[in-house]
Amino acid sequence: MKRYERLADQLSGLIKRGDLPPGARIPSVRAACKAWGVSPSTVFRAYYLLENRGMIKARARSGYFVSSASRELPRQSPETSLGTDPKTVNISDLVFEVLKTIRQPQTVPLGSAFMSPMLFPMARVGKSCATANRSTDLATMVDSLPPGHEDLRKLISLRYLMAGMTVPVDEIIITSGTLEALTLGAQLLADPGDVIAIEKPTFYAALQAIERLRLNVVQIPVDPVEGHDLDALARALQQLPVRACWFMTTFHNPTGVTLRDSRKQALVDLLARHDVPLIEDDVYNELHFGPDPVRPAKFFDRNGLVIHCGSFAKCLAPGYRIGWAAAGRFAGGLERAKWMSTLSASVPAQRAIADYLRHGGYERFLHKLRRELAHQQSQMLEAISRYFPANTTATRSDGGYFTWVALPDHIDSLQFFQAALSSGISVAPGPIFSADGAFRHRVRLNYGYPWSAQFDKAAATLGALCADESRCGAKLAGPVRPA
Repeated sequence: MKRYERLADQLSGLIKRGDLPPGARIPSVRAACKAWGVSPSTVFRAYYLLENRGMIKARARSGYFVSSASRELPRQSPETSLGTDPKTVNISDLVFEVLKTIRQPQTVPLGSAFMSPMLFPMARVGKSCATANRSTDLATMVDSLPPGHEDLRKLISLRYLMAGMTVPVDEIIITSGTLEALTLGAQLLADPGDVIAIEKPTFYAALQAIERLRLNVVQIPVDPVEGHDLDALARALQQLPVRACWFMTTFHNPTGVTLRDSRKQALVDLLARHDVPLIEDDVYNELHFGPDPVRPAKFFDRNGLVIHCGSFAKCLAPGYRIGWAAAGRFAGGLERAKWMSTLSASVPAQRAIADYLRHGGYERFLHKLRRELAHQQSQMLEAISRYFPANTTATRSDGGYFTWVALPDHIDSLQFFQAALSSGISVAPGPIFSADGAFRHRVRLNYGYPWSAQFDKAAATLGALCADESRCGAKLAGPVRPA
């Protein structure tokens, strides 16, 4: 751990224990340098990290103060257990019913899986698209067929290098979004009826893809604080013929949790001992709030067992649907699978993204986007703290744009979803995030939209609904049906 991270953790501990209560002024940079024997740059980086976490706020010409939303939220229980029998997946009906309502333009999109379009540099990306179209020679259009546009693949390889990883260009296959990369990986590694390990909770699009591929699953619990239960995974690998794992180890959707480096290393080592591949969904990697990038599990892979899947859809150009897989030893097979499915991702989009990465100021944009998302997270958590019942918990992530909210026990999240919708607000109810309809008291909320009076009012409305047991009360446990 670096010195600024240790300093940030010390101050975070003081805040969580109440030694530095909300509104308290924290030591000035000069005083902190003297007290801890560190340089001003170390203090600034520590304070920047705490500010991104929503723990402190800077006031012009006054210094830094503890945020009013900095109280430690109670730890959420995993609410999961490992079953020894593989499960089939049948979740699409419920998911499509929920997605149908989330797409309604008049709703406040707290249940959306996407960020606000206002946060993306679409005009500048459009300029790159126009440049790419003008400069494209029709005779070279085949250059973007699998494995994809070579210049874009080189630039992706360079970004891996900037993060301390060496990923050869020949290992990178461009896909039509991350979900295609993930699905092709699962299709390559497992046949219908085979068992793969997935997370519980997990992103519902993964469940839909697995359902379509007719795979069986074993669900590995994900703790909202510690992340994946590696002991449960070890038991599953011993008891079942697991063909692959499909995990999100960084800024997990929906919980927001990130596995520590030591646990990512342990995960990769465990899978290597069993020779089981990992399909790593890392679509939110660029959305880290701290100053340094977060290492994916791929960083620790020495056997080519990790298929690392990324995308520009969540961090630059959502409508362009450009993703990729760094497929390790499986690169050849995944490239062939791409040939036999959608053939090629959009050629103009590939060229436009490449032009933007070279000339568009991507790092400047990401720096601004990360700060905005960290600020929006702070506002969302502050609103939950202000409006929701005291026994509500919400996760605080170091990146991404989701918080996983545990509602009071008397609330059924599907009833809550319907009541919220009737008030013009979408939420993502917990049961769509598992193969067995669990998490009946949880919802995922999206803070990827600039905070406004409309969103603050929506949070207040949701908090009031938590007190209305007649509309949102939990019912007897039973099968989950479409809302």
